[in-house]
Amino acid sequence: MTLTPSSMTPLITSMPSFSLTDPMGSLHRDTNLPAQPVLIAFICNHCPYVRHIADAFSEFARSYSQMGLTVVAINSNDFENYPEDSPERMREEIAARGYTFPYLVDETQEVAHAFGAACTPDFFLYDANHRLVYRGQFDDSRPGNGEPVSGKDLRAAVDAVLAGGKPDEEQTPSVGCNIKWK
Repeated sequence: MTLTPSSMTPLITSMPSFSLTDPMGSLHRDTNLPAQPVLIAFICNHCPYVRHIADAFSEFARSYSQMGLTVVAINSNDFENYPEDSPERMREEIAARGYTFPYLVDETQEVAHAFGAACTPDFFLYDANHRLVYRGQFDDSRPGNGEPVSGKDLRAAVDAVLAGGKPDEEQTPSVGCNIKWK
């Protein structure tokens, strides 16, 4: 399996606009996000790299949401050719993983392109002004490498932002499956 790295969008880039629905049909817009730090995570259901961290990411989101971080996940995969990533299967994933954050459908893939998302998982952390301050990996763990899933890289970045600072600009790209483009 070929790994695809994050594109490493330039820091301080403004958050792109989006208007997407969740798999239940509720509309979510960037303009409705609070003026606080926001994490946008490009994930999907079937990627082994996402599956490897999914439970830890769900717990991470639950924990950090209570500290002032807004978390939004987006699935941009072509679900016609990858039915495991269909909205119906996303509803199942939300229930199975206990996701407490919006998990949105990017059917046109325009939002993934606007963010510069390249892989799953791909993380984009924005400060309270919605400027990009981190884009990189959850941690060093990968399926089969023996490293524990800790979220240490993303946790360090979020901790810095929530404390009013900036994450270290030396950031390791996330790697995973490529977004399944149409």
